[in-house]
Amino acid sequence: MAKRAWPKIRSQSKRAITAEEHGAVIASEKNAERRAYYELLYETGAAQTDAANLTREDIDWRNGVLVYHRKKLGPFSEPCRLTIGQKLRTLLTSLPRTGDLFPNIKRTSANHRSAEFRRRCRVAGINGVSLHSYRHAWAHRAKACGYPQRFAQEALGHSSRAVHEAYAKGAFVVCPALDEYEATAARKIVNLPRLLAR
Repeated sequence: MAKRAWPKIRSQSKRAITAEEHGAVIASEKNAERRAYYELLYETGAAQTDAANLTREDIDWRNGVLVYHRKKLGPFSEPCRLTIGQKLRTLLTSLPRTGDLFPNIKRTSANHRSAEFRRRCRVAGINGVSLHSYRHAWAHRAKACGYPQRFAQEALGHSSRAVHEAYAKGAFVVCPALDEYEATAARKIVNLPRLLAR
């Protein structure tokens, strides 16, 4: 069959999970480990397998940083380093003190985790999202609040600016009034990211 005779490939649109939808998922999930797992995905934007494989050793409490390698990029890639904010700190302190953070979830396959999430979404009455939607949600949240794109790219492990912009596409951004932004910028002291102690 000639190439032009094949039907056009239409990729399924990928979208971010909204804060309301995430709240509904959390409210309907009775399993504490899965609830914490979904919360971690929302707070970090980590890929589902990377989050499932996190261990206590990935948390650098001394410097307040979560450090892990993206499985997709291989063990010799530059690791992802996220400063642990208040919400993430609260979540991490509730997880196991040693070993795997999600021991039961780690033992399941990516397909099983996805199927479980789809069931959870059906119970909560949510359509059109997957576990990957948490990565899109993180990108949307970062863009909407003015988080620098270079940091957002590093956090999600995107080496390409184009890929990152595709994840953040459709984010709802309200631009601040220029005069107010100028006044804020004039009195703001920019805190640069801390260097990790060696």
